[in-house]
Amino acid sequence: MSIQCKAAISVGDGKFTIETIKVNPPKGDEVLVKMKASGLCHTDHDSLTWGMPIVLGHEGAGIVEAIGEDVENVKVGDEVILNWATPCYTCFQCQEGNQHICENNSPVIASHAGKFPGGHVAKEGTTWNGEAIERSFNIGTLSEYTLVRSSAVVKKHSEKLSFEAASIVCCGVMTGCGSVFNTANVTLGSSVVVLGTGGVGLNVIQAARISGAAKIIAIDINENRLKMAQEFGATDIIIANREDKGLMKASEKVKAMTDGRGADFAFECTAVPALGAAPLAMVRNAGTAVQVSGIEEEITIDMRLFEWDKKYINPLYGAARPEIDFPKLEALYDKGDLMLDEMITNTYTLDSLQNAFDDMLSGKNAKGVIVFD
Repeated sequence: MSIQCKAAISVGDGKFTIETIKVNPPKGDEVLVKMKASGLCHTDHDSLTWGMPIVLGHEGAGIVEAIGEDVENVKVGDEVILNWATPCYTCFQCQEGNQHICENNSPVIASHAGKFPGGHVAKEGTTWNGEAIERSFNIGTLSEYTLVRSSAVVKKHSEKLSFEAASIVCCGVMTGCGSVFNTANVTLGSSVVVLGTGGVGLNVIQAARISGAAKIIAIDINENRLKMAQEFGATDIIIANREDKGLMKASEKVKAMTDGRGADFAFECTAVPALGAAPLAMVRNAGTAVQVSGIEEEITIDMRLFEWDKKYINPLYGAARPEIDFPKLEALYDKGDLMLDEMITNTYTLDSLQNAFDDMLSGKNAKGVIVFD
């Protein structure tokens, strides 16, 4: 029997409304999840202008309500964390271990092929006003119930991890921590610079701390965010100036803090296109610059910033392998190393989603979470 529930719907014009949708029972490899919490990030706000009706949301955690006949990885009643980059496990990239850039199911790869970042689950699985509707990034978590494929859910193992904390694992936490653990491979005793101390930047900072970095320099224009950065593990802070083009003056301060060479690693987490090359100015010769925030615009780069032997990496989603990485993050949380509860500034109901967007855009929140009854 189909379920009627509330969901946040955007028609692509920059606005959203809370509407009633119908969600059909799962079939095949589909899983019906009763949502308990959904994290909010800037991508959710960006999706308001995608130009077509969608169920919003791409971070979340909940409880398995029903499963299709082909599902084997979860059962009814399991607590799960959702994953927006659903692998097929059979394509070239999945076989190479790059599940986050699955050639068949990754919504980001699909969007670059001229397809809307929706996904596998048949549109008729979710309807609004009698018409089929896509779910954002395959999962549409700003909904009381969501219908997803089985590879979009990972069983939650930690008993201490709340649904609120679990809901933010599958994007900002995974992206920040994965960029440190999986992509840059930050080393013990190294020096790290983090540009931008929002949700993703804070996770880069704490992952660098967990990796044993000796010096972690946080750079931001927001003094309150820098105070939070210190709580998550930053050893030094630099208050940036908006007029500092490419953060070149800030880079001189970084060099002064790192024996005149520059840092071993630098991570760009601002999503500001003009700062896309800034991490290159922060690292030493043969250092590693990581563009974490996913800038997708044409920018001009002074090639001298690459001198000498510097590496520039542009990873997606922290090179996530959810079935492997999510349990590791949970274990770090249980151990007390990974700070998740401290990252959630405020919680909201679905009906107060606009307030959550406003707080996020104003920089008030490190992370806001929508909580469902």
